[in-house]
Amino acid sequence: MTAIPPTTLTDRTEADTRKVPRLTRAEQRAIAAKGRLSSPWASGIAIVLAILWTVPTFGLLVTSIRPRSDIRTSGWWTFFTAPAATLENYSEVLFGSSTSFATFFVNSLVITLPAVVIPISLALLAAYAFAWIPFRGRELLFVAVFALQVVPIQVTLLPLLQQYVSWGLAGSFWVVWLSHSIFALPLAIYLLHNFMKDIPSSLVEAARVDGAGHVTVFFRVLLPLLTPAIASFGIFQFLWVWNDLLVALVFVGGTTDVAPLTVRIAELAGTRGSQWHLLSAGAFVAMVVPLVVFLALQRYFVRGLLAGSVKG
Repeated sequence: MTAIPPTTLTDRTEADTRKVPRLTRAEQRAIAAKGRLSSPWASGIAIVLAILWTVPTFGLLVTSIRPRSDIRTSGWWTFFTAPAATLENYSEVLFGSSTSFATFFVNSLVITLPAVVIPISLALLAAYAFAWIPFRGRELLFVAVFALQVVPIQVTLLPLLQQYVSWGLAGSFWVVWLSHSIFALPLAIYLLHNFMKDIPSSLVEAARVDGAGHVTVFFRVLLPLLTPAIASFGIFQFLWVWNDLLVALVFVGGTTDVAPLTVRIAELAGTRGSQWHLLSAGAFVAMVVPLVVFLALQRYFVRGLLAGSVKG
C-alpha cells in the first residue's frame, strides 16, 4: 500500500485560506469607512454638531411658550431662572382670527403630499425605461434629462406663470403641484435610475425567463428593492416642498384658500415683526411636521443615501 504523506501545517494553512472567501475592494473600503466613522473622535464631533444644530430649535420652542411680556424683555435662556409658560401663543396662531394658521397648515399638506407622490411615480417609470428598456437615443435622452438640473428655477417662473394663466389654472393647487413635479423630475429620474442600475441584472433576467413582462418585473422584482431610494427622495422632496416660499408665492400668492404656511409666516415676519410670540409659535408649528417626518424615516433616508455609494 502507498503511504499517504501527513498533512503539513503549511498545507492546512493554505487549505484554510482557500476556504475563507476574500473580501472585495468594496467590502474592504466599507469596513474601513465604518471604522473611521465609529472612532471616538468622529462620535465626539457628531455629538457637538448635533448640539449646535439643536440649540436654535430648542430656543425657538422655549420662546414660543413664553408670555409675550417676557419675550420682549429677556432672552429665551432666562426661562430656566424664572420659568413662565403659556399656550396662548399657539392658540392665537392656530385659531385666532388674525392669523388662522390652521387653514394654511391644511393648505401645506394638500400642496406637499401630491407634490411628492406625482414626481416619484413618474420618475420610477422613466427610470425603469432608461435602465432596463433598450431604445434608440436612450443615452442621449438621459443626458438631456440630467442636464435639466442645472436650469435655475427662477428662469422658468415667468414662462410657466404665463402658460398657467393661458390655461386658466393660475391661483389653484394644480399650478403648485405641476411646478414642483417639473422641478423635481430630473433629479428624481437620475437618482432612481442609478439605484435601479445597481440591482443585479440576474434578478431581472431570471424573472424574464419565467415569463414576466415589464409590468411584473417593475412591481414584483424592482419596486420592493427600491424602498430606501424612494423613501430618501420622498423625504428630500417633502422637506423641499413644505419649506418652499418662492414657488408658492409666485404661483398662488397670498390667497387664503391655497397659500401654504410659509407664505403666512413671511407675512407675519413683515407685518408683525414686533410680535415675536406669534412669529415664534407659527415658525415652530411650520417645522413640526417635517421634523416628525424626518425623524420617523431617517433610517430609510440614510440607507437610501448610502446605497450604491460604494462600488467595487
